[in-house]
Amino acid sequence: MPESRRAFFLSRYADILSEGEALNPRAPPSGKRGRPRQSKATNLLLRLRTYTDDVWRFATDPGVPFTNNLAEQAVRMSKVKQKVSGGFRTKKGADAYCIIHSYLATMHKQGANLFHALILTFQGQPPQPRLA
Repeated sequence: MPESRRAFFLSRYADILSEGEALNPRAPPSGKRGRPRQSKATNLLLRLRTYTDDVWRFATDPGVPFTNNLAEQAVRMSKVKQKVSGGFRTKKGADAYCIIHSYLATMHKQGANLFHALILTFQGQPPQPRLA
């Protein structure tokens, strides 16, 4: 992204945060120990302002993806499985689940038909993922 466009977007971003902070002011000190409780909107605005460089890293570093959804998705299913089932019964079962999930995630990222890949795997001919 050209520097002039990035500067424009960062300026607009700062303006939007300022507007949000005006509409969601920080709670004043309550006189009790510790920090006063803030609203969810105020906490979000504070994080967006504090981590501006991280939020906009995709615009300065071409190697950084726009979102981290793939990384989150890789962890999400095992956490759901753990919550729904109350956990894995054995370490061996957890390891098997992670291996299968990792393989299917890789095949999905490479555009393979997962159902077809599973059929071939059960027939003893698992398709191999392409190496980078």
